[in-house]
Amino acid sequence: MKVLYAGSPAIAVPALEVLCGIKGIEVSAVLTNPDTPRGRHGILLPTEVGDAASKLNISNILKPEKLDVHVREIISALKPDLLISFAYGRIFGPKFLALFPYGGINIHPSLLPKYRGPTPIQAAILNRDSVTGITFQTTAKEMDSGDILAQGLLSLTGDETAGALGEIMASIAADILPDIMKKISECISNNLPVNFGIPQNHEQATYCTLISKEDGFIDWRQSALSIEAKIRAFSPWPLCRTIHDGRELIILKADVFSGSPETGSSGDLPKQPGWVLGTDKKNGILIQTGDGILAVTQLQYQAKKALLWRDFLNGARDFAGSQLK
Repeated sequence: MKVLYAGSPAIAVPALEVLCGIKGIEVSAVLTNPDTPRGRHGILLPTEVGDAASKLNISNILKPEKLDVHVREIISALKPDLLISFAYGRIFGPKFLALFPYGGINIHPSLLPKYRGPTPIQAAILNRDSVTGITFQTTAKEMDSGDILAQGLLSLTGDETAGALGEIMASIAADILPDIMKKISECISNNLPVNFGIPQNHEQATYCTLISKEDGFIDWRQSALSIEAKIRAFSPWPLCRTIHDGRELIILKADVFSGSPETGSSGDLPKQPGWVLGTDKKNGILIQTGDGILAVTQLQYQAKKALLWRDFLNGARDFAGSQLK
């Protein structure tokens, strides 16, 4: 069976690696986003999937700006049987999907129909879900609305960052993929349509949206629970930030503080949201929120090194008693 694999970020790499090792499967091409400038010098670098495809010696690595007629002609000439996509980042139109006799499979890191859209991992963390998972679905015209082929469940501890959870999701997807490919191969061998999926309940669908850098700014009027979840959900990108004395300050790690501020804290000062109350020896820098106190343990000024809270305070002695915006 000839497969076209479409994906871009690191979460999609393990599934590609596993796919290349399945007997009877030929990855005829990889479709990924164009190279982008990165780093201080703006060097053009491939996506993580593009880089992995090169290391796997996949000869056809396609990086188009658009899925236009020229791209469709290139793919058609390769005669792929099946499309597998995982975090490619673009919508496939009907003309593109028609290139694949056995249709397409999409891997989505949520328990569909929950969190259709581009940021399901972040959504699960932001909403402090106790369970999430990954879904294999047939590719459909409407985003993330295809029939469910398989799902893998994952219990959440409440400590996961988006980066760490993405790595776990990538591993789960890679573990499930061989069984999915076996079932598809059996359908094809027996001249049966690839239709062993279960339709989603569309009335239960919920959605998540794109995240921008501006979304990373902290609203201190929110609760400590919500802000702590946001810090984890937005790590490693776009990171959560605030303003201290006119400088952008990135909050890297924090927790909800459940104790009582020590005598060294500014207990007699106003407690507006964003007010730096002081410190706790075990828990870090204490910041008042709209509901509860946030204990920050790692932070950095923009373009500076990330520091543990004690080291940070050595260079910011006026921090306690200041107002973050």
